[in-house]
Amino acid sequence: MHIFKKILIGVAILALLLLLLNKGVNIWVNNKLPELLSEKNMSGYHIAYDSLKIDVWEGHIVIKGIRVTPKNALKDTANKAGIYARIESIEIKDFKSMAVLFSNKIKARSITVNTPKIVFYKKTDNALNNSRSIGSEVVKPFESIVQVSDVYLHHGDVKIIYVKNNKPVLNAANIDVKLEGITVNDDILKRTIPFDYKTYAFQCDSLYFKKNAVYYIKAKNIQTENEGLSLTNFEMVPEMTRRQFVAQTPIEKDLYTLKAASLDIRKMAWGFKDEQLFFSADALVLDKIKANIYRSKEPVDRPTKTKLYNRMLRDIKFPLRIDTVKITNSEIVYEEEKSFEKGPGKISFSKFNMTALHIKGAKGHTRMADVTIGINCLFMNVSPMKVDWKFNVMDKNDGFNIKGSILNFNTKNLVSFTKNYSNMKQEGIFDEVYFNITGNDVDSKGDFALKYHDLKVSLYKKNDPSKKSKIKSAIANLIVKNDSHDKTKNVAVSVKRNPKTSFFNFFWRNIEEGLKKILI
Repeated sequence: MHIFKKILIGVAILALLLLLLNKGVNIWVNNKLPELLSEKNMSGYHIAYDSLKIDVWEGHIVIKGIRVTPKNALKDTANKAGIYARIESIEIKDFKSMAVLFSNKIKARSITVNTPKIVFYKKTDNALNNSRSIGSEVVKPFESIVQVSDVYLHHGDVKIIYVKNNKPVLNAANIDVKLEGITVNDDILKRTIPFDYKTYAFQCDSLYFKKNAVYYIKAKNIQTENEGLSLTNFEMVPEMTRRQFVAQTPIEKDLYTLKAASLDIRKMAWGFKDEQLFFSADALVLDKIKANIYRSKEPVDRPTKTKLYNRMLRDIKFPLRIDTVKITNSEIVYEEEKSFEKGPGKISFSKFNMTALHIKGAKGHTRMADVTIGINCLFMNVSPMKVDWKFNVMDKNDGFNIKGSILNFNTKNLVSFTKNYSNMKQEGIFDEVYFNITGNDVDSKGDFALKYHDLKVSLYKKNDPSKKSKIKSAIANLIVKNDSHDKTKNVAVSVKRNPKTSFFNFFWRNIEEGLKKILI
């Protein structure tokens, strides 16, 4: 019994010591933590708040009504550069009181940030100056105050604004973020992504991103996690008019307008290994694309060689794999314009469906399966068109084969291109068009076949495209064979490639040669 009393007394004394220690640590931390968050903190930011509740025993901190302001901006009100934030509340769980006492840093298992409104004012009009600026401008300043394993952010809004014109470079609304298993150190801060993590998830209601001086990107309902990405209402749209684009483009270049109802990436893996980006996915699916590709012929031809698709994929510097790319229910329009006065010629493909297999970069491979592309669509919105196209990325000659057909095509539907582009109108029916072209980076050859009837041509004056040239039209109709007499005519074609032009220009010249051989 005597021994039992001693044990009870010992336990009571130990409990009292723990209580006093906890009370002392609690008082210390309650005094030390506000100091860490004040202007004396080691970051470049002043932090103010409405209330701070600390439970040392539970390792729990709740801060409400937080305001974050760059210290430089407090001294120089004309200099707005830096991060400004208003945060409803921050909850820190399992924090280590000893770290607060001895390292001037909050170390904890997790931090939850509720309803932050963050504005990042930048001195440049890029979302990030370079791959290092996430680490130097965002992660490092706050890592000097808080170090955690897991970060959760709920209902956040983030803006990046260019100071000079006060226009947004990025605007993301109603963001939810989950990052678990975070590691940050000096070596990791030097990487393109300045922290390691085990799992992540990201949701965002809407996104605006100024890609560069020409384009902005928009999207809605963005969701991504470890193995997938989906979004809706995607747009990559020019911020300038066609005239403005041509005026600032000395060399021929395409201007794109891209929209898609939805984008879905399945079984995705990406990241950086030894500073090397990698990306792989089982499938990329795009639905209801509306794509417009515009080219003006006013700028000079590009002086350099245009790569074919084999070479483009072969030259990718990082490991890339997408097993299947699907485009469904889409519309593609190509416009080419010699001058703004004449207007562009247009070629369109509607109800466009495509399946492409084995999209890979060459890095890490010595052999690969052929890239195969199957297309079904309506040419000029009316005529069934089918294309089968294949090439191999590892083929250094950039070999390819493309074959297909167009059926029941009324040539009047091509007037939107030929009238504006070559002062010509035509009428008549191409009942059947077939092509099978094999080529490489230097030349191509193949077969072209055409069945047609009632073909007539009208030529217009160069100086006055609104007026028909009767003499030229009459001569052209004497030269052109206007009927294949219910037979499919076959010819061989052979074309030397102009290395400065695109694959599609190269392909079209094969079709053009076949038409000339049959019709003239």
